[in-house]
Amino acid sequence: MTQATEKRYRVIQWGIGNVGTLALRHFADNPVYEVVGVLCSRPEKVGKDAGELVGVAPFGVLATTDKAALEALDADCVFYAPLWSDIDEICRLLRGGKNVVASGGAWWYRTETNAADIDKIEEACREGGTSFHGGGIHPGFAADLLVLTLCRIASRIDRIDIYEVVNFNKDTLKYLDEMGFGKEPAEFEAGNLFGAAWSLFAQSLSMVVDGVGKTVEKFTTKTKVGLATRDIPYEGTEEMDMPGLKGVIKKGTVASQQHEWTAWVDGRPFITLHEMYSFTQHDAIDPRPDWDGYYHYRLVVQGDVSTELILRGAADENGDHGNPGYTWTAMGPVNTIPAVCDAPPGFLTHKELGLVTLRGVVR
Repeated sequence: MTQATEKRYRVIQWGIGNVGTLALRHFADNPVYEVVGVLCSRPEKVGKDAGELVGVAPFGVLATTDKAALEALDADCVFYAPLWSDIDEICRLLRGGKNVVASGGAWWYRTETNAADIDKIEEACREGGTSFHGGGIHPGFAADLLVLTLCRIASRIDRIDIYEVVNFNKDTLKYLDEMGFGKEPAEFEAGNLFGAAWSLFAQSLSMVVDGVGKTVEKFTTKTKVGLATRDIPYEGTEEMDMPGLKGVIKKGTVASQQHEWTAWVDGRPFITLHEMYSFTQHDAIDPRPDWDGYYHYRLVVQGDVSTELILRGAADENGDHGNPGYTWTAMGPVNTIPAVCDAPPGFLTHKELGLVTLRGVVR
């Protein structure tokens, strides 16, 4: 008796930045997938074998900036990995008959702020007979799917706190300006990445509240910053995909930030996201950050019985937990691709997908 050949999924990798690179390496190594197209954004990458561009063996697909050519390809799914998602572009892919799985987190759970866009996605899915799913690590897993998994073993839940800790001098420097690091306090308050990103994280809060059978009454926010007490230099590396990047967080400018976003239920704060971002040099920040410097998520469910879970990379021989965030961001949605392709057309959240069967991760 011979073993049945496992179905292969033809994929297009849309973007090869930090997340897209890791996804493409996975597709190249996983026999469940066949890469048929790769979109890049840098002219110097055009015409080069996509495998070589992401550090694996060549596999005969050349990177291109020609979106129309990619849209004309026969493919089961597009893994959509730009940092900022384009609703019109996604809908065009869906209408063209390609399922889309995205890592950006812009649309993955319906709230008041994104309902109009999700309606557009659902209409495109109907027209194309396709499905869409958005995911990532946060939002998309750590503060929602993982939280609800932890809640499942509770008898009573009184309050939930989720902490995300990221050390930007060690882990990534790519979004410093957008996040407001190095800016004067007044300039930071006037606008930064997380001022605009609130609607993304509201999806996590809403999903958890809905998942415990309650309704969000209101959202409240709070932000605190720490200022550099001396100049803090930083430098990008080839490993970070930022060779040649150099700069200084000047004394008196923003060197740490803590955001709190809370959903209220039954007249009281019920679930709070604590976003805690800083540089390695905590001794050069006032007030000094009171959180551990390594990248991790900490989930605390208070009730009967109170339970705590920490998600972080496993320590190496030097006690370094590393920074697996980009891998988690990529693999969470990537591993849903077979389920999304095989599902009925529509906008798919974690609720619709359920517990997906993982394909090709054991190899």
